[in-house]
Amino acid sequence: MQDILQELTNTQNLIKITLSSPKQGDFKKIIVRPIENKNSIKWQFEKYQDSKVFHENINENELQAKFSSLYKNFKQIVFFYTGKTCTYSFKKGNYHKTTTTNNMTQTPLTHNRQKQYILNEGTPIPALIDLGIFNSNYEIIKSKFDKFKQINRFIEIIDDAFKTTNKDEITILDFGCGKSYLTFIVYYYFTYIKNIKATIIGYDLKADVVENCNKIATKYGYNNLKFFVNDVTNDTLFEGNIDMIITLHACDIATDYALFFAIKNNVKNIFSVPCCQHEINNSISKGGDYDILLKHGLIKERFSALLTDSIRAEILHESGYHVDVLEFVDFSHSPKNLMLRATKVAKGFKPNFDIEKLTKQYKFNQTLYNLIKAQNNE
Repeated sequence: MQDILQELTNTQNLIKITLSSPKQGDFKKIIVRPIENKNSIKWQFEKYQDSKVFHENINENELQAKFSSLYKNFKQIVFFYTGKTCTYSFKKGNYHKTTTTNNMTQTPLTHNRQKQYILNEGTPIPALIDLGIFNSNYEIIKSKFDKFKQINRFIEIIDDAFKTTNKDEITILDFGCGKSYLTFIVYYYFTYIKNIKATIIGYDLKADVVENCNKIATKYGYNNLKFFVNDVTNDTLFEGNIDMIITLHACDIATDYALFFAIKNNVKNIFSVPCCQHEINNSISKGGDYDILLKHGLIKERFSALLTDSIRAEILHESGYHVDVLEFVDFSHSPKNLMLRATKVAKGFKPNFDIEKLTKQYKFNQTLYNLIKAQNNE
């Protein structure tokens, strides 16, 4: 075992280390390699667990201790150097070394650089500990990996839209905020990464959830982050200037009311991930060229969801928005993986007769269409 640790005393020509064939522990494979990170050299531990991959970057002076805590969990450890490979295989209670030659050369470290997300595991966001996304070491809790990936992707899309902004302040409404993972991350992004004074208001129906979120916001001095119990389909909402509307899985017609609010108030930016599009599925009946899509329950449900969001996107377009329909995250992480990203570019509204024709043929209800139609008939 001492020989294995001796390999780490000279890392100058070391390209990477692989640990495989686990004896015990949570990970089926670990790859260790040097990377360039913010103009310094780090050692990256890339840990594979089931279908998930976790990354941890450490300083070189921590390498031996970290490696020592992990390698005994694996039957095979391979050190790849420039020109040679040293393999340690666990047999009959001991590790046995074999050395072979190779033609490998060190790739420039800039090519090994880990993809840099806006928010990485280890980012000190204390509110995410209270919300159950991070543990006390700012590591992602395994059961929340997909949720963290979703909110990180949401922030990346927002960042793409605000990279060159010169705003000093921004006001945002979050419809159906739930436990508010996203709300806290958006507040952190604008306040601490973009240095923009952010005022964010989150609405939800559950009083206990709202109370807990307000406690967390107060605990960490997030003074411009407030949560309210509110039925967005009926209650009075914020009446000041709004720069952005966000929704992450606001259920069924709550998304329609959020989009209608944005249209009615000329909100500049909309980022909406719809959820539970039941309304059309519950009301649609046969009556046109697409009846074949209504024969089977599962296909009908998916068709109805796509039709719902197609109508929403079209209404936003006709209301003066530039609209992108994006794949939010990979389907394997969430089947609710469609995002409507819209930016106000023009005034006015143009009636969409294709939607009207579909509603007459198939006799379905669609809340956003009904709200817009009623407003324009006033």
